[in-house]
Order: sequence, then structure tokens, then C-alpha cells
Amino acid sequence: MAHSYHNLGDLQQTINNSIDNFDPVLNEINKNIHENPELGYEEFKAHDNIVSLLREQGFEVTPHAHGLETSFSCSYGNGGRIVAFNVEYDALPGIGHACGHNLIATGSIAAFLGLVAVLKSDPSIQGTALLLGTPAEEGGGGKVKLIDAGAYKNVSACLMTHPFSPPGNVAYGSCMASSKFRATFTGKAAHAAAAPHEGINALDAAVLAYNGTSMLRQQIKPDQRIQGVLLEGGERANIITPKSVLDYNVRGSTLEETKELQKRVVKCFEGAAIATGCSVEFLETNTYADLRPSRAICVAFSEIMKTVAPDHSWTVGEKPEPGAYSTDQGNVSHVCPSFHGVYAIPVKDNAVNHTPGFHDAAGTEEAHRLTILTSKGMAGVGLRLLIDEAFAKEVKEQFDEAQKH
Repeated sequence: MAHSYHNLGDLQQTINNSIDNFDPVLNEINKNIHENPELGYEEFKAHDNIVSLLREQGFEVTPHAHGLETSFSCSYGNGGRIVAFNVEYDALPGIGHACGHNLIATGSIAAFLGLVAVLKSDPSIQGTALLLGTPAEEGGGGKVKLIDAGAYKNVSACLMTHPFSPPGNVAYGSCMASSKFRATFTGKAAHAAAAPHEGINALDAAVLAYNGTSMLRQQIKPDQRIQGVLLEGGERANIITPKSVLDYNVRGSTLEETKELQKRVVKCFEGAAIATGCSVEFLETNTYADLRPSRAICVAFSEIMKTVAPDHSWTVGEKPEPGAYSTDQGNVSHVCPSFHGVYAIPVKDNAVNHTPGFHDAAGTEEAHRLTILTSKGMAGVGLRLLIDEAFAKEVKEQFDEAQKH
């Protein structure tokens, strides 16, 4: 049976009603994740709670999916195109869900349930909804590992939304590429008072490297970033430090640009090693690609949100609005058409992401309500991808064209 774009209004209402009916369950999982923050690859409670929720709703779930202990996979459908929704649920050390991943998880689960409701209501609709547990977004590169494991193979589109502090909603937005690495300087221990000349100071090397990158910031582009912290710098003041470790994050507008900047940063470290007589070793921890959103999907989401939430504006410009953050959803956007909508939730005292205040904001009822609205939009776009051949073709052609650049 063919489905036209014209009956999407009725089907969208099915989505909306279904998600509203699931709201008590969704609210509970949201609170469970928020109140039990877990770091990347340690999200055992979140994993188990979500798997239990899905099984209680009658779904077959693959826990510990794709070789990751805290990933899961759940699909429903009868072949056709596959629309995936990413579920993030890792927290930040010390400040809990200060990036609102409890809301991201809730929104994607809701969108999946809403799309499945339509598929169940009309078995003639060909297509599959896929819900993926994506651990360790906060620096752990969970989606990168899922890509390598083939989790996004044959996926027609992948959608998720992300809460941010105000001012507003961004459907069509990009973000920066990010390359993270660890540098270890090795020197030689010696008694700092009796025989300092016998030592090689790895802390001096770390300080030189840090200062070198600080000066390098004067000669980089306005949208580029160099950020670093000292993880190890010695244990006793009276011992010449034999080992120091720094963790660095380099960002640029594209992956290629980021890697070029990283080469310049590495030279600062190599120079510090030469100056102090230390050796230096580098370990790449993970690389996040720039986000390449599907404009067609963003436009469709914006149009659906006019009916779902007419009081909220989701404008789509000719070019994506740049975002000063990085995410491994960027990597996903390089392997399949993707959507990473950003929506504002109310905050106190101008709290921004990655602060204790945003953790508090992510746990409010209003943040949950706004998340549920975005889930209805995501499910609606997912449905259109399954039943609107012309739209699905446009999405794929835009993605294929972007891959050439």
C-alpha cells in the first residue's frame, strides 16, 4: 500500500498521542538517569533501566550491543529504510548530568516509541525504527566505536536532540571537530636539593609545553580552540619530577583544519622536550568530526514543530548555524544523514552546559516537557523518511553530495 505525504497529519497525531500516553514511563526513566549519574562506559544503571523499560513494552532488545558493555540495540519494523535514534546517558565527573544527557535519552526513547506506534497501527508501512544506546559521548567516543562495529550500516538517517541553555532553538546547526590526545614527558628523578643537576625535569617540560600552546593561541583562527590540563606533575617537591602527563583537546571548524592545528600544538610539546632533555610520547584518545546536518531533515523537523509546538520557533537558514562544541554525533553525520537539533531549556543564573546549574536545570519538569515536544518532531521526520519516497531521495542525495567535499 502506498502512503502519500498528505496523510502525515493524521499519522503525526498518532505519534503525538502515543508519546503523551507513554509520558509517565518516560518521566520515570528521565528521573532515574538524572538522579544516578554515571561516567562514560560505566552507565550500567542507565543501560539496565532502559533495557528493562523496552522489554516491559514487549520489545526484543540486544543488551551490551556491538561489543560495548553499556550499549544496547532495539528495533521494530518490517525491513525498508531504517531510521535510528541515538540514546546518550553518560554524565560528567563531579557535576552529574550537566549536559542533559538524561533528556537526550528520554527524547530519543520517546521518538522511537512514537514512530513504532504508527508502524504498529498500519502494518502496511514498510520501514524500521532503531533505538541505539550510545555510551560515553563526553570524551569517550562511544559512537565512534559503534561506527567501527557497523551499528550504523544501512541506516537511512540518524536523529537526536540536545538541550542547551538559552537563547533559542537551532534545527540546522553544525559544531566543531575535536581531536584529543595525551602527552607524556619522561625525565629522570633526582634529589632536588642534593643533586638537582642529575635530574631531568618532566614538570618543566609540561610547563613549557603549556606556555607554548598558550602563546600559540595568539596565532590561531577566532573559532579554533586549544585546551589542556595537567594530569600528573610530580609527587614530592624535593624530587625532580621524572614524569608528567597532559591531556589536550584541539578544535577547528573541520576535521582537516583541526588536524593541521594539532600538528602545531605537537611542535610545542616536542620543543619543550628538546629544551628540557625529556622524551615525549603521544597517545590519540579520540577524534570527533565536525557535524554535517542534513538540511532536508532540519527543514522537515522545523515544519513539523510548527504544528507540535507553534509557540516555539525552529528557523532553518541557508547555512548551518555554527556551534562552539563537539560531539561524536559529528562522526555519525559523516556515515549517514543526520540530525542534531539543539533546544533551549530554562536555567537559573545564566547557567550554561557543563556547570552544576545546568545539571539542576536538566532535572526540571519543564525541561522534560520541552524534550517531549522535540521527540514528537523527530518521530514525525522519521515517519516521513519511511513513507515519503521523494523526501527520502532528497535526504540521500544531499548526503551523497556533502560527502564529495
